[in-house]
Amino acid sequence: QVQLVESGGGLVQPGGSLRLSCAASGITFSIYSMEWYRQAPGKQRELVATITSGGNTNYADSVKGRFTISRDSAKNTVSLQIDSLTPGDTAVYYCVVRGFVSTYWGQGTQVTVSS
Repeated sequence: QVQLVESGGGLVQPGGSLRLSCAASGITFSIYSMEWYRQAPGKQRELVATITSGGNTNYADSVKGRFTISRDSAKNTVSLQIDSLTPGDTAVYYCVVRGFVSTYWGQGTQVTVSS
């Protein structure tokens, strides 16, 4: 069974930082591309960051310079460092792994940015 568990979300003030983590079981991250999505109420789901098995990263224009995706193959985790948070970053953040035949989603972790 494949399970992805996100953690690290919470309530932070504008300008603050969070580090989201995703731990996997039943699948090895190192050979797959990993993604972070987010979805806010009333908005479409947005792909915010991707890291390939080779370590190449891509970011949505809305988060470039503020978000950093990374992975630790030894720990089978992927992280998203979020800096300079704004209220527009408020959303549920999901970890996603795209396997060769299936795509797996975590349950999400809530990030709320408010003063």
